[in-house]
Amino acid sequence: MPKREKRFIKQVGDPTDPNGLLAFMHHYLDALRIKHYTEQTLWNNERYIRDFIEWCDGRALRQPPEITKPILERYQRHLYLYRKADGKPLSIYSQRAKLSPLKSWFKWLTKSNYLLYNPASELEPPKIRQRLPKAILSEKEVEKVMRQANSAEPLGIRDRAVMEVLYSTGIRRMEVVNLSVFDIDLERLTILVRQGKGKKDRMLPLGERAAHWISCYLNEVRPELALASDDGTLFLTRLGEKFNENWLSRTIAQYVEKSGIPKQGSCHLFRHTMATLMLENGADIRFIQAMLGHAELSTTEIYTQVSIKALKDVHTRCHPAKLKKASEAEGGDMAELLQMLEDEEDDDKIG
Repeated sequence: MPKREKRFIKQVGDPTDPNGLLAFMHHYLDALRIKHYTEQTLWNNERYIRDFIEWCDGRALRQPPEITKPILERYQRHLYLYRKADGKPLSIYSQRAKLSPLKSWFKWLTKSNYLLYNPASELEPPKIRQRLPKAILSEKEVEKVMRQANSAEPLGIRDRAVMEVLYSTGIRRMEVVNLSVFDIDLERLTILVRQGKGKKDRMLPLGERAAHWISCYLNEVRPELALASDDGTLFLTRLGEKFNENWLSRTIAQYVEKSGIPKQGSCHLFRHTMATLMLENGADIRFIQAMLGHAELSTTEIYTQVSIKALKDVHTRCHPAKLKKASEAEGGDMAELLQMLEDEEDDDKIG
């Protein structure tokens, strides 16, 4: 991963020490490569382990046997107290992201007999509160966002196809970026997500409307974008290259903003919307789990809290404290009904 290694400007650890933290970090990364971990995972591991080694350098900690449980707990406290340039603390997600590679690294060091015991075995990362998605689009809002893509222009057709795929399948932006033309079956209306999160493949149904826009893109737009060295990537930039994930997020976010809807979000906004609307329309939660590619059902269950429609229907139907319809009131006159409610309120005050 030569491009990403350039980001590691700071030199940490002792590169001349074969038993130093830096040397064992490289051994660990090589072990992950042998197991075919993704480049993104390797880069994240190296980045966060380097942060830890830099922290250790300031405390004269050079080799793995010098790292104990109390030292790791001090590092965890350091992450908790750390303040960024803007004065804000690290989020819980960032703290967990920096600690997780350390737990895996020291577990590997112990299993490989470089350490007698694992000092990180009892290290407890901060707990994440399960939060509801910030925003969910309604069906009408989805259509409004979709219409922002100008279908009279080639790139508008491409962007509409991308949003239709996101809405139809709920796949992640990384999975959209990595789609190949060979992963789309327009006859069977299926889409194959290869090496998604957790390096797992999954076959998903593709809606007819999404298939229509993909077909338009494949027939009218992609041939003009593809270069001679076409590798089969489905969605291409105007330069014939694979999407950058951050660029894709910014592009989708701009369509949401352009629609005038007072909600913020991008690719994940469509993912949340797909899951919530399908649950409200009666889909089984295990089907949603398969669509989203969640390993645990508990991860998917967050959408049952967002899907308020069914709960409101049950509440309206079953809760005893509900207003009778005007037609059911004596005389069927709304004025009489309101007067009856006022009389009840006066009786309560007298009593």
